[in-house]
Amino acid sequence: MQFDLILENIGQLLTMDYGKEGPLCGKEMDQLIVRENMSVAVKDGKVAEIAAASSAADWEADKRIDCGGRLVTPGLIDPHTHLVFEGSREHEMGLKQQGVPYLEILKRGGGILSTVEKTRAASEADLYKKAAGHLNEMLSYGTTTVEAKSGYGLEAGAELKQLRTAKKLNAEHPVDVVSTFLGAHAIPAERRNQPEVFLDEMLQLLDVIEKEELARFVDIFCETGVFTIEQSRAFLSKAKQRGFGLKIHADEIDPLGGAELAAELGAVSAEHLVGASDAGIKRLAETGVIACLLPGTSFYLNKPDHAKARKMLDEGVAVTLATDFNPGSCPTENLQLIMSFAAVMYKMTVKEIWNAVTVNAAHAIGLGGQRGVIAPMQQADLVIWNADNYEYIPYHFGVNHVGTVIKKGAVVYEKGDCHERASLSFT
Repeated sequence: MQFDLILENIGQLLTMDYGKEGPLCGKEMDQLIVRENMSVAVKDGKVAEIAAASSAADWEADKRIDCGGRLVTPGLIDPHTHLVFEGSREHEMGLKQQGVPYLEILKRGGGILSTVEKTRAASEADLYKKAAGHLNEMLSYGTTTVEAKSGYGLEAGAELKQLRTAKKLNAEHPVDVVSTFLGAHAIPAERRNQPEVFLDEMLQLLDVIEKEELARFVDIFCETGVFTIEQSRAFLSKAKQRGFGLKIHADEIDPLGGAELAAELGAVSAEHLVGASDAGIKRLAETGVIACLLPGTSFYLNKPDHAKARKMLDEGVAVTLATDFNPGSCPTENLQLIMSFAAVMYKMTVKEIWNAVTVNAAHAIGLGGQRGVIAPMQQADLVIWNADNYEYIPYHFGVNHVGTVIKKGAVVYEKGDCHERASLSFT
């Protein structure tokens, strides 16, 4: 067979192909399939063959890449981002350093409502251009699939504008974009005293979202001062009845019972979980709800507490990691940095971390077995790293270790050796 692309002289190859239907849970996450001196062949955008270099010596292809003994892994997956928005909030950093409370920042015109104001005023073309730039950045760090939440519109037109932008990016940008409707991200100023009315307005959008296939999941921010457990249960239950997958911003600050609610409703994932109770963690393990943890947010907000990742893993929870990329509490596209944070802040092993940003992340966005693995007949999303072993990536933090990114069998980003200039094929 004539292949389209061959990767040869691979040092370590991480396939994440464990032969399991669901995500890895608890102790299962502390494993890796590491194959050495391998070759991978690609045909029609998919992995066609994986074999030892000696067995692949006679393969023929239109293009060959000599990996030079470097590490090759699946493309990284970022399962929690707020990709589409307008504006930025760098002016708030000084206020936070001074100890100005978030509610005071809101009163001064900052916070999430300032992003909402800018996003409402932006055109779809402006949102597309800005979000595409962020996707380019993510791609350069080895992220080939992302989840993108709405939630900076907080009214019908602006929420749909965000979702339509994400859908267009999914169709036109190399990175795969999986959309989540987070209309219930905050209570807008005009509905400050009418949260139930606002939630009903957001539920009314599900007809259009379903018809235009704008989102696979529905999310809500269940937290003190935002939406209660009761409000969240009612909202998500109605979304579930419509056939949407469920996610929930749960127990980010206070242990309200968001993790327990995620388990009760059969959510795909519960996200943040810094304040999750021991009972809530146990319920996540019992029901198979994936814990999506966001260490970059705790770091950026300088919070003393972190999600109890080690307890979750000891209890048998499936854990994934994400950037939480957003303009207020975690403005970074660098999932490699999040991997380093997980090692230091969560005490996760390197093996657990790699599984968290590949195979488990895929399951958290409904793409289990289709992304985050290197396996025959699966989409060829691959990263060639400027490192010869998998432990080096989270160890050497704050820099970009990517050499080449391959998406659907095509080279879409190439930096080469660490001192060479980068080029991105998407403009």
